[in-house]
Amino acid sequence: MSRSAPPSLSQSSSSSSSSSNVLFSFTPKASSLARPLSRPHSLLLRRPPLSFSLSLLTPPPPCCRLTRVSTAPVEYVPPAPEFDFHSEIERLTALRSRLAGASSIGQKLSVISSDSRVRELFGSRSSGALAGALGAVDLDENELFLIKCLVAAGQEHVLGAGVGVREGEFRESAKSSLKSALYALVEMIEGLDVNGGERKMGVRSEDEDIGDLKRLLRTLGEIEQFYDCIGGIIGYQIMVLELLTESVSERQSTSWLQNSKGSTESQILEIHSPAGLDLSQNTEYASQAALWGIEGLPNLGEIYPLGGSADRLGLVDPDTGECLPAAMLPYCGRTLLEGLVRDLQAREYLYFKLYGKQCITPIAIMTSAAKNNHERITSLCKKLEWFGRGQSSFRFFEQPLVPAVSAEHGQWITTKSFMPVCKPGGHGVIWKLAYDRGVFEWFYKHGRKGATIRQVSNVVAATDLTLLALSGIGLRHEKKLGFASCKRNAGATEGIDVLIERKNHDGKWAYGLSCIEYTEFDKFGIATGSSNSLQAEFPANTNILYVDLRSAELVASSKDKKSLPGMVLNIKKPIEYVDDFGNRHSVSGGRLECTMQNIADGFLNTYSSRCYKGVEDELDTFLVYNERRRVTSSAKKKRKPSDKSLHQTPDGSLLDIMRNAYDILSQCNINLPEIEGNEKYIDSGPPFLILLHPALGPLWEVSRQKFCGGSISKGSELIVEVAEFLWRDVQLEGSLIIEADNVMGSTRMGKNGDLILQYGYRCGRCKLQNVKILNEGIDWKFSGNVFWKRDVQRSESLKVILHGNAEFEATDVSFQGNHVFEVPDGHKMKITPGISGFSVQLVTLAPSMVDSGSWYWRYKINGKHIGLELVEL
Repeated sequence: MSRSAPPSLSQSSSSSSSSSNVLFSFTPKASSLARPLSRPHSLLLRRPPLSFSLSLLTPPPPCCRLTRVSTAPVEYVPPAPEFDFHSEIERLTALRSRLAGASSIGQKLSVISSDSRVRELFGSRSSGALAGALGAVDLDENELFLIKCLVAAGQEHVLGAGVGVREGEFRESAKSSLKSALYALVEMIEGLDVNGGERKMGVRSEDEDIGDLKRLLRTLGEIEQFYDCIGGIIGYQIMVLELLTESVSERQSTSWLQNSKGSTESQILEIHSPAGLDLSQNTEYASQAALWGIEGLPNLGEIYPLGGSADRLGLVDPDTGECLPAAMLPYCGRTLLEGLVRDLQAREYLYFKLYGKQCITPIAIMTSAAKNNHERITSLCKKLEWFGRGQSSFRFFEQPLVPAVSAEHGQWITTKSFMPVCKPGGHGVIWKLAYDRGVFEWFYKHGRKGATIRQVSNVVAATDLTLLALSGIGLRHEKKLGFASCKRNAGATEGIDVLIERKNHDGKWAYGLSCIEYTEFDKFGIATGSSNSLQAEFPANTNILYVDLRSAELVASSKDKKSLPGMVLNIKKPIEYVDDFGNRHSVSGGRLECTMQNIADGFLNTYSSRCYKGVEDELDTFLVYNERRRVTSSAKKKRKPSDKSLHQTPDGSLLDIMRNAYDILSQCNINLPEIEGNEKYIDSGPPFLILLHPALGPLWEVSRQKFCGGSISKGSELIVEVAEFLWRDVQLEGSLIIEADNVMGSTRMGKNGDLILQYGYRCGRCKLQNVKILNEGIDWKFSGNVFWKRDVQRSESLKVILHGNAEFEATDVSFQGNHVFEVPDGHKMKITPGISGFSVQLVTLAPSMVDSGSWYWRYKINGKHIGLELVEL
């Protein structure tokens, strides 16, 4: 299969010689015309199948077949003349340039005070009152500078405008409101009583106003500091206005990657569906890559962007009614954050079983103030005693909140005086923030070279070998950035991964993998909402990444807008807030966001001439591909009772976990009911509930060696919370729950006084051989069942509880009805046939077996695979 030839350079030049344009192209499904980057299938098939190089990259699966649509340059359609975006941008840009030349705060104050808006306001007859008011609240030079930046940016209404000012009346109303607010501030200060050297406020609301002003100053200070690379508050507003001008007309398609210097030379940009390693097809290479990932675990860190507000989940504390962040969602019996750490510990446990060494991966977590995110997440970690990893293995860094703006004029939305509506600035701020807060240096001190990144709402990202293969390839081939991708669901609110081919203005050609957010599709003429639309031909962006830390730090420290990748202004979702009077509002707007994955734009490879084949083998960026339910399934939004779709809901993601469980166990000669489409289970819940601890693998080839034979009937429940586990010919009809205190090991006191989980030390163990289990199980008719929470009503169950290093063994027996077997620490419970059905024997473990157990699984690497051997002592 080859791609059609691009327009000739002479053609593109003639069509746009008088203006600066970017010509976008998309690679088509098929064409008989030869063109750059084409790679016949036969060429790939002739490559050595076991070379373990990135030359094994395969053509994209059917969902990413090469698609190209050429679009002629589109003339920019300006916005309505009510608000002159361009003159405002020019004014602010000039101001930013003058501020950049100021070397001290005094010089900066002089520059900002000369701005026309600042002069107009502070130079009026109220200047004395303004100075007195601002001075009375003890503003220093830096804080006064921040206030004047706010005014210069056209946001003076934040200091005094009420809710509901009409856009057409904004200018004069804002001025009047500001003066009124500051006059009130003067009166408030004059009314202060001094008694015994202490000030007392006569009216509480005035005290609150000063508190709100101080909070505003903190917010402004964070914006000025964090966005220093684009000009602080002024630069933030310039970027907002520039992005708004782009979104005014959906026809504009010339902004992305356009030459910021305004050169009249045309630029050719082609976007292709990227090729990558298909883990589901190249299974031998995938297994080898996963082994590289396990071997390289001591060189890896883990990064979690948890600062988002997750408004679509509608998550609230049942006791206090307070809004909660996504990390606190109770999913399958634990919070989503606990699920992330447990997935990581499963990989560390696998490393221990293979190499006999303890490995604790440092975790960097980006939080925010949204919904008390930072405090709740740190409190959870403390409550869970840092997951047995020690506090020193965690590093928290809090992202700044940014103001939400109206879609029409870019005015900051406020709930009351001094209180702009603020939201997190997108997960893309993670790179610069990590650099500013010393997170990269922290990783280096832990001896880490790379890191894996995943989002908290994606509950299947660590399934099987996807994450391990991704990191393994990245480390082995010293790549700068890697993407885990899959087929994209039509109409989903997710971006696409693309291969960029670009001719730069210096005549060189640049290539690399990148992403286009779904909010940016209109700029590229990508139709939405149709299974046949262009977006369906590209793989999904899942925000599962591998990154080389040194490379990421280089971009993050660039001191320009490259350190804030993929800046977008998503105004397709309304901004909802509650004002000072308790009234709810929903207005069209957005906030400046950065996209984490677009750090890839800083890793493009440059060539002196156009590449005609195999360019992806040489790039610093790469992609691995797998079946969607092994890569991404998100619990992002709350399902409404009337919804007929389970996509991106906790209910839908649970079904994907059930499908993965089916894929594991059906290959173990275990009979299970097949799972149909999501629409089948909208009202009924899943056909069964099977939740397996990831430490049983996490690689499926490891898990499958612990299961063999038997059946699980429809409506049954199987919960296995133990890593050392054996299932042989078990027939389950009902509910079986196995829980261990020590799933992967036991905690011991570390050097710093922290409790550290020692892998393989005093684990709980369970063996089931030739066992039949029959009970009423889950009451599937109970209306209060919430399956994705693992909150269900049971009529009967067989429950095994293992304390400490306890062991449970059942052989050649049948269990009917409700049973609970609780095994104390240091003991083994053996169930064998007896006169009344079965006999129970409880014995004390021999001293030599207390730490290692009476049996264990021995893991060995056999070529590119892992084999298990059952060792009995």
